[in-house]
Amino acid sequence: MTTRIAYEADLVPILGSTFQPTGFPDLGAATFTRFEDGQDVPALLVESVQSMANRLEATAWDEPGNQPVPAMNGLPWIRVVRNGTDEFLTSSRLEAHRLASPFVHASTVDGKPVFDLIRDRLGLAKDTPLNRSAMAAAIAGLDPFCLIHGVFFAQKEWWGQPRFPRALSGVIEAHHVERADSGGRKSDRVRHQISEDAGGTAEGYGSVPFARTEWTAKRIRASFVLDTELLRSYGLPAPATDLLETVALWEIRSLLSGGLRLRTACDLDLDGDVRARRNSPPLPALDELTAKITELVPRCADVLGTGEPLTVHWADKGKKK
Repeated sequence: MTTRIAYEADLVPILGSTFQPTGFPDLGAATFTRFEDGQDVPALLVESVQSMANRLEATAWDEPGNQPVPAMNGLPWIRVVRNGTDEFLTSSRLEAHRLASPFVHASTVDGKPVFDLIRDRLGLAKDTPLNRSAMAAAIAGLDPFCLIHGVFFAQKEWWGQPRFPRALSGVIEAHHVERADSGGRKSDRVRHQISEDAGGTAEGYGSVPFARTEWTAKRIRASFVLDTELLRSYGLPAPATDLLETVALWEIRSLLSGGLRLRTACDLDLDGDVRARRNSPPLPALDELTAKITELVPRCADVLGTGEPLTVHWADKGKKK
């Protein structure tokens, strides 16, 4: 039985030959050495595993509508609104910690703290072993995306502090890289000279030259791995496990089909077909995956419940009156 489903795809810049990779504070671009056929190959991290998790999850979210895309209808999630106005704030699909986000667990529903609701749903109690299968089913009934992208209930009042690791991982690397140094000049068409009394560059005045570093690469490659063994280990009914796997594959296909404009100077496009690795099955087309999700959702009602979002109310307790 396959324990990992893996895919890779080559990417190319849409504009020109250069691209801007992700950067890190006090580090800049993340360069490293790749060992390829006995040779040292200069390589670069274009998009990190953490960032790719966010980008994959974002494929299933309708940003203008503040709700999941239609293909995800029937999958529960938590909608966070501002207490008193019902203004949409965020959701379990948008927060970095998902169900464990303070905007989620510090909210209330029907006057009850969501923190307590999650604790009770997960069956957390003092001096009680964690029931992983029961917890996975409870999480699937709140937001199944947490089982795909991971969630850690780190608060000590959540006894046992259960952790569900990420099942779907992705990364984009560039191999055989070279720096592409360039520069420019920010021009001030009105203020030709600056002085202390007139305001200077700190205020945005004046003409300022700048340096810029982008990169070129012989190969830019996106890689994805879905841990199907992890999903099966939760002991969910077979249709629910199949649904989680299908949603994860949908995210991969959607990300690669919809374009990869990762940042202003990093707009990438798919170069050729998506390749299956480790004896994985071919990655299905997006419409095929969408149809399968639609077919599976009604069969998972015992786990997903109504599939409607749970609206919770968040009040800024630190806000001064």
